[in-house]
Amino acid sequence: MKSDLDEMLTSSIRNIPDYPKPGVMFRDITTLLGDARAFRRAIDELVHPYAGSKIEKIAGIEARGFILGGAIAHQLSAGFVPIRKKGKLPHDTVRIAYSLEYGLDEMEMHKDAVVPGEKVILVDDLIATGGTAEAAAKLLRQMGAEIVAACFVIDLPDLGGRRKLEALDVPVRTLISFEGH
Repeated sequence: MKSDLDEMLTSSIRNIPDYPKPGVMFRDITTLLGDARAFRRAIDELVHPYAGSKIEKIAGIEARGFILGGAIAHQLSAGFVPIRKKGKLPHDTVRIAYSLEYGLDEMEMHKDAVVPGEKVILVDDLIATGGTAEAAAKLLRQMGAEIVAACFVIDLPDLGGRRKLEALDVPVRTLISFEGH
């Protein structure tokens, strides 16, 4: 039986079949973001375990991780660090390459965004294959961050992303999961 949280979040997420390619069910959180109650509840649930933990930074992965991460940073009185695609940040950056289904990409953050030893939570909307989140975690660690957790609204456990982060000793927090792709 699903909890009230599961019901609320699941019903607030739009499912788009065959996007971005046939056989994929895209989980669109823009509808959750547009539902004030569901959005507030998701943020509260993601924040709750870390309240009072002296988290110094929230690192959000472009782009939906910015929306969630900004709200989480506000609730935890933490700073916010954007992790962006290559070429989008204006100051000195550090960069990491990572694999996608269709090739390689790169992400970066400002060199001065994290001070060694700072407690950081990594945030994005969804964990699927884990390539992007794994790269972001490695980038944060390269800069000396202590990653307290990686938080996502949605887990697609069949794709194995959570296991990649846990293999790096990054605790993973998700609110709901969907089977399949």
